[in-house]
Amino acid sequence: MIALSHISKAFGRNQVLQDISLNVNRGEVVVILGPSGSGKTTLLRCVNYLEKPGSGQIAVGDFQVDCSRARRGDVLQLRRKTAMVFQQYNLFRHKTALENVMEALLVVKKLPAAEARKRSIALLEKVGLGAKLDEYPSRLSGGQQQRVGIARALALEPEVILFDEPTSALDPELVGEVLEVIRAIAREGITMIVVTHEMGFARDVANRVVFMDGGVIVEEGTPDEVFQHPKEERTKQFLRRITPEANYSI
Repeated sequence: MIALSHISKAFGRNQVLQDISLNVNRGEVVVILGPSGSGKTTLLRCVNYLEKPGSGQIAVGDFQVDCSRARRGDVLQLRRKTAMVFQQYNLFRHKTALENVMEALLVVKKLPAAEARKRSIALLEKVGLGAKLDEYPSRLSGGQQQRVGIARALALEPEVILFDEPTSALDPELVGEVLEVIRAIAREGITMIVVTHEMGFARDVANRVVFMDGGVIVEEGTPDEVFQHPKEERTKQFLRRITPEANYSI
């Protein structure tokens, strides 16, 4: 479904990603964990070319891009197969919740306005915002804004949805409502890559957990393998710091 092969990325002299390869199967939920600065968000942004990799290949479905010579048309086709849900929502402040979701259908999908409106209403109802169609982002809570962002991503009918720490900007009491929406999407079999610090969510929803540090994949496996039986010392150190109850011998 998704194949990342030998992806590298540097910002100046700072090598952020170092020869990363990762495969994600259709319908799989892969959660990427790691400390700040580990490269996990950069890797996610490279998948749909919000960051241009320095080298490597990216394949989504049957379409592949050679990052060393990707053309504009290649990037656009890659982005049509993916959708990103951002930390900071990235909604149009001057558009209502309904208009924010409709925008992608009108501009990208070129749907007639009536059909775009119908689909957008259905998606906002799906994420629990049927009563907030005409509200502007300034009148919505952070959790509600993020759910609009999720509805907007779903509207594009992508082959994969990329979540970049979707709860990091939320007050703790709002985190649950967003995670529950993502859980519901996962149950539908939509392919997802999720960068998050929510350990409980990763345990409950992920088919596979990837731990990154220093721009490389240190360890990957099922949630049970990574959380209960980590093999790498760096993984154990990270888990001990964020889950103090963990007791791993190193």
